[in-house]
Amino acid sequence: MGRGTSVILPVVVIGAGPYGLSTAAHLRARGIPVRVFGDPMVSWRAHMPAGMLLKSTPVASNIDAPQPGHNLVDFCAEAGITRYESDWDLIRVEDFAAYGQWFADRLVPELEQTRVVSVDRTGPEFSLKLDSGEQFRARAVVVATGLSGLARIPRELAAAVPDGPSATGPVSHAVQHRDLSVFAGKDVLVVGAGQSALENAVLMAEAGASSVRIVARRRGAVTFGDAPDRQPRFRPESPFGRAWSLYALSYQATYVRQLPPAARHYLVRRVLGPLGAWWLRDRFTGRVRVTDGRRIEAAGIVDGRPTLTLSGEGPSARLSADHIMAATGYRTDISSMPFLGDGLRASLATTLGAPVLDAGYCSSVPGLHFTGLPSAASFGPVMRFVCGTAYASPRVAASLAKNQ
Repeated sequence: MGRGTSVILPVVVIGAGPYGLSTAAHLRARGIPVRVFGDPMVSWRAHMPAGMLLKSTPVASNIDAPQPGHNLVDFCAEAGITRYESDWDLIRVEDFAAYGQWFADRLVPELEQTRVVSVDRTGPEFSLKLDSGEQFRARAVVVATGLSGLARIPRELAAAVPDGPSATGPVSHAVQHRDLSVFAGKDVLVVGAGQSALENAVLMAEAGASSVRIVARRRGAVTFGDAPDRQPRFRPESPFGRAWSLYALSYQATYVRQLPPAARHYLVRRVLGPLGAWWLRDRFTGRVRVTDGRRIEAAGIVDGRPTLTLSGEGPSARLSADHIMAATGYRTDISSMPFLGDGLRASLATTLGAPVLDAGYCSSVPGLHFTGLPSAASFGPVMRFVCGTAYASPRVAASLAKNQ
């Protein structure tokens, strides 16, 4: 395939995480020429703590492929490692990252580890520029950049660090850490109550932190799910557990798109929301302290230590530590995708910062598709998880095939 500016490519996929790899595999299976750019599984390899275990079960951790033989269990068999099959099997993040690389090697062998620095609309096509300086055009672009640039931090906490959170500064976001042993001997406050907050807190405590405390706004926010043998028996199975609502959200996501925007955003926030994995409870209890029912009123740096002023029941309280980690999740915001040109971003119809998508995951700009987390505002919470590739990727590929 040509690489010059005179060649118009059919499709470009930006991103090489589960959604980007799955989409590219489906496009290649349809015989659609595609260039794929990104560092394979970078979020899983470089931005998740060593020793982390996935909250998702093996059946919910497969990257969807257009042909059999590419599930997590297939990788385990070929790699000669423990097979992840049962709901009781806990998946190491290192193994999952290796699975994604194996998937890429087999199904997306022409993956280019080059960064796309700009995408603009030029007439009926898109013009793209790489950090290598190469420029070319494409008829369609699929944005599958995962969590990159979407980390969310409460504005009160952000005010304490005008230059932004950083791994080596007084305030960070969870995505900025791989090695939690740096917190040995330190006092740490973790803002948040979801799996990321709870697991990071446990891993820091196990790595020798002097003290670790969860700070959560909602009273009783720290809760854990049920073990597999305590799931309801007479409800349909889904990748996330037994429940009619989870079944519908997993397999009928297109109907979510037809709901009013406020209802869709509510589902994304609340369904499968903050909840610790069942297997984390025993490791958490007795190691991590909890301050809940308190809202961050202000944050600052006092005598070199980050400090939170909390309001809630009773008088205001103040907590300080050697470090504060915000494990407060991610929020889709088109403005956080600087590679999209200003004119392109201005042309996108959005809802609370997320692109409005049609049934084929195409935005209001013809030929510009979004998959993964940015599509959750249209298709619901299943798009926040790897198993959402089974729903999204065939539909993205089918939509693009119609326009070739």
